[in-house]
Amino acid sequence: MHELTQLIKDDMKPALGVTEPGAIAFAVAKAKSYTKGNVIKINVAMNSGMYKNAFTCGIPNSSEVGNVFAAALGYVAGDAKKGLEALENVTEKDNIEARKLVKSGAVTVELSGITSKIFIEAAVITESDTAVVTIEDSHTNITKITVNGKKEMEQKGKKEDDDNELSKEVFDIHKYTLQQLYNYITTVDVKEISFIEEAYKVNLKLYGEGLKNPRTTFARHLLKNNGGKEISKDEQSTASLLCNAAIEARVIGLDKPAMSITGSGAHGIIATMPLYAAYKVNGYTKEQLLRATALSYLVCMYIKEYSGKLSAFCGCAIAAGSGMACALVYLRGGTVDTMAHVLNNMASSITGMICDGGNQGCTMKGIVAVDAAYKAVDFAMDGTYIDDVHGINGKTPEETMKNMGCIASPGMVGTEKTIVEILENKRKINSSRINDVI
Repeated sequence: MHELTQLIKDDMKPALGVTEPGAIAFAVAKAKSYTKGNVIKINVAMNSGMYKNAFTCGIPNSSEVGNVFAAALGYVAGDAKKGLEALENVTEKDNIEARKLVKSGAVTVELSGITSKIFIEAAVITESDTAVVTIEDSHTNITKITVNGKKEMEQKGKKEDDDNELSKEVFDIHKYTLQQLYNYITTVDVKEISFIEEAYKVNLKLYGEGLKNPRTTFARHLLKNNGGKEISKDEQSTASLLCNAAIEARVIGLDKPAMSITGSGAHGIIATMPLYAAYKVNGYTKEQLLRATALSYLVCMYIKEYSGKLSAFCGCAIAAGSGMACALVYLRGGTVDTMAHVLNNMASSITGMICDGGNQGCTMKGIVAVDAAYKAVDFAMDGTYIDDVHGINGKTPEETMKNMGCIASPGMVGTEKTIVEILENKRKINSSRINDVI
């Protein structure tokens, strides 16, 4: 199996709801599994990106939102064996028990630091035991478990003295040029990447839930914009509908998983669903779709490994949107040079879009991402693009992708701090309106 195939395969994971509440619930459920007796205290410390993304995020199988409630549900009903789908089997009875737990003041969360590096430390204290589970680098990567002061397991996370380290570290994906990524996706045996088809099965079910569920609002308007049809002759409108009905379903916590990439369901949706629209509208082959999706994933991963998994910029729009745009060029028969021009157009337009957490605003960001990608591709395919000399564009597409990522980390660390401060201020002022705090 080609190394790039393995990178994609390892990165593709189903995630129920926004990834961060799932990761919080998973961490608490894992810690609980090492304890007995009645709970006294649950505390979850997390990095700013984790804290921000889960702040007002919908939770699967619940009408509640936020990191505190995700932690409470993780304790009451979380299944650690299910990883990011730990809340798959939550019932209304579980929600009632979790509300009681939150109301009692037994569940708290705290900010551990302003950083793009994923960090969760879930502590569960009962009448007889104390268990602490530490997660680093990726949403389910447990690096330490301590029970009653004794280390049950420990492995080293990636060293990160500061956010600057992310831009210095050499990741596997960065060994390749855009030309080499293109060469791979055009020559790899299609059977080797056939597993990617599962992403469409998963994401289309989520889209369907978003379209029919009465809790969504943007989905119905996007359907109206597409002439009332799920698949119309308008490729861009169809792409926006398929993509953003799925994103809305995800961020409000509807009960269907997304196929995540780079640890994010929304990244996985943007990287795939517009391509499915192009496939259906234009009659591309399934093989073309799979090869295009592999390229979309790889470009997304290339940018994200510079920005960090969680940061102050919207990787969904910027990284996944750029990957999807390059894949559209492939489907339209464009060259690698055209893809480089598309990256310049994307870098010069939506780089810097902020991430203020996993919430309904992600739907609007997804709409902007689809619009930007289609415009970037249309211009580039016609030979119109922002020249390398301008702005953050690099001399090569690899430099451009690196610069896009570095804008987030270390570039937007101060922005991340400001976003978290705004959210904290909202929490204090509007505590009665935010279910995250009782």
